[in-house]
Amino acid sequence: MYETFEHTADLGLRIRAADLNILFAEAATALFATIVDDLSTVECRQRLDLQLNGDDREYLLFDWLRELLYRWDAEHLLFARFEARMSATGLTGSAWGEPLDHSRHVLSHEVKAITYHGLRVEQTADGWLAEIIVDI
Repeated sequence: MYETFEHTADLGLRIRAADLNILFAEAATALFATIVDDLSTVECRQRLDLQLNGDDREYLLFDWLRELLYRWDAEHLLFARFEARMSATGLTGSAWGEPLDHSRHVLSHEVKAITYHGLRVEQTADGWLAEIIVDI
């Protein structure tokens, strides 16, 4: 589950999940749901695999989302399905999507960057919580 919250000229994403793997996948979903109006219009034609090293959850979340946003900015790839697998040494993730097709994809927000401001990943009584602020 994810929701957005207002933050000055930026947009906040709050994600809740039962475990870290789902949390990271849902964070990516939240990011692309911010970029495109209807994620169901994005077909999972291409797969992107990513390997990120590190043990700090906040930085791994930042790097995961930053890399996916880079693929959008540089290659105009929209993603709609995500998997993430956390380990003691980093994250292995996959994203499925396709290139932007203006005849099917309606863009919503221009996300310029993922920010460190307010970035958090923490375990709660109900599972895991992440908050990310994106510059729009």
